[in-house]
Amino acid sequence: QVQVVESGGGLVQPGGSLRLSCAASGSISRINDMYWYRQAPGKQRELVAGITSGGTTNYADSVKGRFTISRDNAKNTVYLQMNSLKPEETAVYYCKVIVGTSPQYQYWGQGTQVTVSS
Repeated sequence: QVQVVESGGGLVQPGGSLRLSCAASGSISRINDMYWYRQAPGKQRELVAGITSGGTTNYADSVKGRFTISRDNAKNTVYLQMNSLKPEETAVYYCKVIVGTSPQYQYWGQGTQVTVSS
């Protein structure tokens, strides 16, 4: 079994910054891609950023230039540095990790709340 735990959420003023962390633990043979998603109230969950095991990154257009995804493979941890946050980015942020080669499995964390408000 694999456990995925996010941390680092909280209340921040518009224009502020937060750094989210997501650590995977348990029976992990290999972690492949790692992702951050978010879900605002009344909206569908959306992809924010992703990173491959080799470090290739991709971002939603809305966060490019403000958010940075990174990972520490030795710690099975992925990070999301969020700068210049906007009120509309208030949401629960979720981490997803892809584990294994063939077959692959995906595991989600429980989410961490980010509230951007003055």
